[in-house]
Amino acid sequence: MTGAGLAPGKVALVTGAGSGIGRATAMLFAAEGARLVVAADIDGPAASETARLIEASGGAVEAVTMDVSEPTAARGVVDGIVDAHGSLDAAVNCAGVRGTMAPVGELAAGEWRTVMAVNLDGVFLCMQAEIGAMLAGGGGAIVNVASGAATEPHPGLSAYGASKSGVVHLTRTAAVEYAGSNIRINVVLPGRTRTPMLEDYYRLNPGAEARALDSAPMKRLGEPSELAETIVWLCSDRASYVAGAALLVDGASHAGRSR
Repeated sequence: MTGAGLAPGKVALVTGAGSGIGRATAMLFAAEGARLVVAADIDGPAASETARLIEASGGAVEAVTMDVSEPTAARGVVDGIVDAHGSLDAAVNCAGVRGTMAPVGELAAGEWRTVMAVNLDGVFLCMQAEIGAMLAGGGGAIVNVASGAATEPHPGLSAYGASKSGVVHLTRTAAVEYAGSNIRINVVLPGRTRTPMLEDYYRLNPGAEARALDSAPMKRLGEPSELAETIVWLCSDRASYVAGAALLVDGASHAGRSR
């Protein structure tokens, strides 16, 4: 299988690969010539469907059921990849949840903890395993997926925004720590992107999509495939001097938003 040469011969792990940006990223890795894509998701059937789509296009893929909030899960998956395939060259930590929407004073502590466990703890645990494998293998690239919500408050989304802000800071710290070890770590902050999570939000909040489109400079939502292009590029050798970047991919939504 041949592509534009962004991922030739790489072994790539994508969490949250069962839908949305994660699925699009896993599929693009395969299309760009990855030696193997490991599509991981807590929803096993969804990960298997991503694998089916990749296989139908001629790509090499393995589907893995994985709960990123479980402390030993990432280590087990990464060790399995290295044992079976020799290396882990690229990792994309995309698994995430929105959580229950509520004002800070009404948000249950358990709901806060659930969002943090997946969105922030999960990225931390995955990065620890991925960094260990890449140190042993001579280097690699990691991209974490945060959110434009990390840049400004959104009523009802305190846990989500706080977790994604944490991902940005965690990414930048790790980037400084490991840039000298040939491991490039970056974070992408998607704007409003047509994913199942966003579709569910719009379903629960009638009129929200129309308001979002009205305020969007491009007058449209982003597509998962557009985010995947940026993520796979960041994992490629073409981004060899990009490390510690927090890159908004939002169609100028935040740049053009009045304060």
